[in-house]
Amino acid sequence: MSSDATIAGATQASFSPTFSPLYQQIKALITQSLEVGEWKPGDMIPSEIELAARYKVSQGTVRKAIDELAAGNLLLRRQGKGTFVATHTEPRAQFRFLRLMPDEGEQGYPESTILECRRVRAPAEIARTLELKPGDPVVTLRRLLSFSGYPCVLDELWLPGSLFKGLTAERLTESKAPLYSMFESEFGIKMVRADEKIRAVPADPEAARILRVEPRAPLLLVERVTFTYGERPVEVRRGLYLTTRHHYKNELS
Repeated sequence: MSSDATIAGATQASFSPTFSPLYQQIKALITQSLEVGEWKPGDMIPSEIELAARYKVSQGTVRKAIDELAAGNLLLRRQGKGTFVATHTEPRAQFRFLRLMPDEGEQGYPESTILECRRVRAPAEIARTLELKPGDPVVTLRRLLSFSGYPCVLDELWLPGSLFKGLTAERLTESKAPLYSMFESEFGIKMVRADEKIRAVPADPEAARILRVEPRAPLLLVERVTFTYGERPVEVRRGLYLTTRHHYKNELS
């Protein structure tokens, strides 16, 4: 029996009761190593040859697994240097989860103003989405994003309290890093993907005041659930986007 077949038989039951291609099983093993912190954000992972020897599979199988992880923004290939664990501190990652683009001129990173940060008991809907029990502690925060002095996004976030102990408004204000970069570096929580729903809504009086628009002015409501490794939900976010000078851009392929 070939080594590829051996690893397939040995690992198949661990990941799924049904058959999955061998490269998917290797992808799951590499993801597992990322999840437990064997390789941290920014680290270079072993070469394809080393990983092939480790998992007793062909180099081509490893390459296909890494290709998918790179396509999913978990890994980053650098020509002539190797493959690295993707990190939110990289310039290319700064706008991966922020899709608001200016109608004119170049995209710049927004100024963030923390409006509120406190620990509360999880409402039933938030608890269900974050896979918590109702009443479990969560951190809720509100912030305003402004571009060139113009308010554009009013965000409200809920985070599991057990994962974000010590997160305060002062700590958020003092940090100069983007939010997801801070979560990664200070709390060890890496956001790897998100599901979003977008709909048009009228501005309520408070949102209108903060975003400096008339009540009932049209806004985009972007509802997001963000996941870390292992499809674990770690953030619920509801953002109100003002699009008088910006537009929401997505790339489909």
